[in-house]
Amino acid sequence: MSKEFVLGVDLDGVVADYENGFREFIAKKKNIEPSSIPSATNWSFSQSGWPIADEREYLELHREAVAKERLYANLKPISGASEALWALSDAGIRIRIVTHRLVINFSHAPAVTDTVSFLDQHNIPYRDLTFVKDKADVGTDLLIDDAPHNIINLRAAKGEESAMVFDQPYNRDIAGLRAHSWGDVVAEVSKRTGISINTELRN
Repeated sequence: MSKEFVLGVDLDGVVADYENGFREFIAKKKNIEPSSIPSATNWSFSQSGWPIADEREYLELHREAVAKERLYANLKPISGASEALWALSDAGIRIRIVTHRLVINFSHAPAVTDTVSFLDQHNIPYRDLTFVKDKADVGTDLLIDDAPHNIINLRAAKGEESAMVFDQPYNRDIAGLRAHSWGDVVAEVSKRTGISINTELRN
């Protein structure tokens, strides 16, 4: 490579299994079985059949989950994330975590602390950690993200090849570059950089 390749990596829905963690919290809060809460097929949980009335209730529940129940520290990692990111990092790729977790006022401390705790606990390598809403403001050669609006905004600002969708049920109407697994991310970075990276992670 003529310069260091920077891979931007979102967390929730890409590295951390936010949906299942939040499902467990909602089930406990509402005294229902987690299995009764369907997979999210819309970016808004309240429009995906979850027992959440609207965005206001979601934000209230999210605040409680993050600030009181320390949700971010207790999420499970998405399969293959640590192994793939280590393979990329060892190959000289700069891993830049790019996440928008500072959503709720006065809960920033647990959000930041628990994000770092999760990354350390699950052996996730990274060189930079950025908390930002507009991800187009962050310098990356490729961003991996699951949020439809982030993908659309980044591609509008930096081109179609600037963002790769990490496949989830709520983003399948987004066309273009897509990863169905972390192996797909490794393969795409390998193709762009010309560096041989372990693509056996694809499956």
